[in-house]
Amino acid sequence: MIGRLNHVAIAVPDLDAACATYRGALGANVSAPEDLPEHGVTVVFVELPNTKIELLYPLGEASPIAAFLEKNPSGGMHHVCYEVDDILAARDRLKAEGARVLGDGEPKNGAHGKPVLFLHPKDFAGTLVELEQA
Repeated sequence: MIGRLNHVAIAVPDLDAACATYRGALGANVSAPEDLPEHGVTVVFVELPNTKIELLYPLGEASPIAAFLEKNPSGGMHHVCYEVDDILAARDRLKAEGARVLGDGEPKNGAHGKPVLFLHPKDFAGTLVELEQA
């Protein structure tokens, strides 16, 4: 059911510093920041040959990333994102298997303009999982 790894997301307390580190120390191609108000985040993508790193920064005080950074002031891995061919079929299959879909269970548009869903970390070895329509 799951396809390729689309990205690994890292919450960062200082987006400019994180971008500078990836751009300078690692020599990576780093995208411009993009605000995603529906998700409460500003995102930047670090392009790699086989996947991406998504740097997440809080957008507004109600951002889920702000809460994450309160618990993890230095930042850290927030989630992994896998592609699926059919997000609704994947959601229905996962729910039938007992997995919990976060929110109202309906896909929302993500950073790539494609539908995404998040799955409860307690159902996936303590890891928040995002599914993105391929």
